[in-house]
Amino acid sequence: MQNKVYHRVESITGNVIVVKAENVIAGELAQVESNFGSSLAQVIRLEKKLVYLQVFSGGRGVGTDAKIRFLGRTMQVPFSENLLGRVFTGSGNPRDNGPDITENMIEIGGPSVNPAKRIIPQNMVRTGIPMIDLFNTLVESQKLPIFSVAGEPYNELLAQIALQAEVDVIILGGMGLKHDDYLFFRDKLDESGALSRTVMFVHTASDPTVECLLVPDVSLAVAEQYALQDKRVLVLLTDLTNFADSMKEVAITMEQIPSNRGYPGDLYSQLAARYEKAVDFEGSGSITILGVTTMPGDDVTHPVPDNTGYITEGQFYLKNGRIEPFGSLSRLKQMVNKDTREDHRTVMDTMIQLYASYKETLEKQSMGFRMSDWDAKLLTYGERFESEMMDISINIPLEEALDAGWKILADCFDPAETGISSKLTDKFWPTSA
Repeated sequence: MQNKVYHRVESITGNVIVVKAENVIAGELAQVESNFGSSLAQVIRLEKKLVYLQVFSGGRGVGTDAKIRFLGRTMQVPFSENLLGRVFTGSGNPRDNGPDITENMIEIGGPSVNPAKRIIPQNMVRTGIPMIDLFNTLVESQKLPIFSVAGEPYNELLAQIALQAEVDVIILGGMGLKHDDYLFFRDKLDESGALSRTVMFVHTASDPTVECLLVPDVSLAVAEQYALQDKRVLVLLTDLTNFADSMKEVAITMEQIPSNRGYPGDLYSQLAARYEKAVDFEGSGSITILGVTTMPGDDVTHPVPDNTGYITEGQFYLKNGRIEPFGSLSRLKQMVNKDTREDHRTVMDTMIQLYASYKETLEKQSMGFRMSDWDAKLLTYGERFESEMMDISINIPLEEALDAGWKILADCFDPAETGISSKLTDKFWPTSA
């Protein structure tokens, strides 16, 4: 029955067509042939004998006499070592003019890993970015969003992390990317040589909506296979708000009852199903997820960031081109930063406390209060902290970042003014300061 060809389309709404069919499963693929060519489609809803299909190439040109043949399988993606260095569409077709890869096809969108097979996160993922490594350490198997607004350099931040992260494999999933952003990622990774350990699945704004919905599942299915081969995998997704908007577009087309701000009622479940793929396998590799979530109008109560916050283990806030120390939080950092260097936690806490004091001093200055010598020290310190620590273009190992932190403290304050124990200042305070 699965290869039976249906010749009648009941209705066409946008990119969604409806046919009467039997023995069809949710998510199954079909081949749609019309006078304008052939396209894959995916079952997105079953209602008695009515089957709703999202056509990959769009509904334009599909007539009521189109031929629909169900393929008897859900979406699959190839997996092999030949994926590294390649760029694909959201449906797994080559975007880089390279050869098709057809061996070892794997299903996408499977369940998350059995908790019994997971281990407690215990390894740091070094990124070379001080605001992450020193102040909000990324932990292997963690799932973290990067909250941002349109216009912030979040794609540049992801590219920087892709270049510098100490992992085995990078999976980059792009959703709704402008063509320029796609070329930026491709060229940046290619020029640096990082493309050789990267697999890119890219959906651009001009591609079919359904491919945007496939990108996270395809990316995470491939990541899971690499992790089972003892690889440390970092999955970078941008932008999950575009993913949610694509869900909303499909839901509206299907006349589903909308929830908050028009998004479908299962938005939380759909986001959680992707983020929960983050895992550290017992006796094998791991998957760590960083996903950009843009906030329309810088509104953290928007449904997408709001739901995301309940799923993930903290967040990074990207504002004014920097990862903000306030609001940004890696809830698992204490699992690893106790083992990096003995001064890590002290430097982290002290520098953030002094930066908070600097912010208060800025408020006093803006209101015309008289500045004390202590205020002058804080102003100098804050400017140094922002330029030498917060800039996302800085690329230094954690140990160098810690040394740089001590240097900034020593240049601006006396040891006693920092509140750091003499045990640590005797060992780490720069002697030339």
